[in-house]
Amino acid sequence: MKKNIGVIGAGSWGCALAIHLAKLGHDVTLWAFLEEEVKSMNETRKHINLPEATIPDSIVITNDVEETCKDKDIILVVVPSNFMRQNIEMIKPYVKDNQIIMNASKGIEEGTLCTMTDIIKDVLPNNVCATLSGPSHAEEVSRNIMTTITIATADEQVAKMLQETFSSETFRVYINPDLTGVELGGSLKNIIALAAGIADGMGQGDNAKAALITRGLVEIARIGVAMGSDLRTFYGLSGLGDLIVTCNSMHSRNRRCGILLGQGKTLAEAMDEVKMVVEGVNSAKTGLELAKKYNISAPIIESINKILFEDSDARKEAIDLMTRTSKAEFEAEANMFNVIKWEGAN
Repeated sequence: MKKNIGVIGAGSWGCALAIHLAKLGHDVTLWAFLEEEVKSMNETRKHINLPEATIPDSIVITNDVEETCKDKDIILVVVPSNFMRQNIEMIKPYVKDNQIIMNASKGIEEGTLCTMTDIIKDVLPNNVCATLSGPSHAEEVSRNIMTTITIATADEQVAKMLQETFSSETFRVYINPDLTGVELGGSLKNIIALAAGIADGMGQGDNAKAALITRGLVEIARIGVAMGSDLRTFYGLSGLGDLIVTCNSMHSRNRRCGILLGQGKTLAEAMDEVKMVVEGVNSAKTGLELAKKYNISAPIIESINKILFEDSDARKEAIDLMTRTSKAEFEAEANMFNVIKWEGAN
């Protein structure tokens, strides 16, 4: 069924999702913060970071917040995580209770340790919220390259409606009631992608990359289960799936930043060269705070924080990780099993 959708945030991911939804026949309005960005995209029907994609003429591009939110069935928010609360407060005057607020950003808020949907529920408590996550580079989605993702929300009927709204022959959608788990997988994997990039920059091989992905996933799952999430979520698309693609692809700004760090560049130099938001840098701080809050062992996350914020040498951190006290592989995971169900389900 055709939907009227407002997209808040015209970065590469917001634009890619807008393109995808418009191609499915939905009415899409795309909001950009900068007037010059609106002008450029309206004139060229191109996004600077998606050169191979064309923005359909049917998409309305504006920086009028009311126009983007008014009479929309779904408001899709795709902004850097550190600006999420500011943007939700911005749209609040124009949001009605029957509108679904959907998050497609990945991160944890500094200070509060809120997920993105925690922020949405805090500011807009009367709206149903959902999140979209999984292995999904904007560059590929905008070009109709086959992609599979997960949509999470506590409301099963809303989940099924969103599944139908986003699904196509090149964009397969699964649904999951574990909202917190899906968000944590998407947020914390960026830290591990930084680690994978650092290993690549140092000249390490496939063995090291596989170990970082595997043990990084254990740290993510430990934190998630401690927060009440379903262990199975972390072995799904928003956990393992997103971790694999982010740790291995040059589309990943987190991996690219890590490569530069592994080659000896400073954090400022690396972020300047990537030229886009590197969510893993913010997530590293909040990921470590979550691990401490829930008394979780997370040595990879700890090491990344030392490299990023304490000027620790990456090679020293790698050796420290490899020479820690020997232990059994699953000794801390014996009781890690929560099962999250849809609200009202038996």
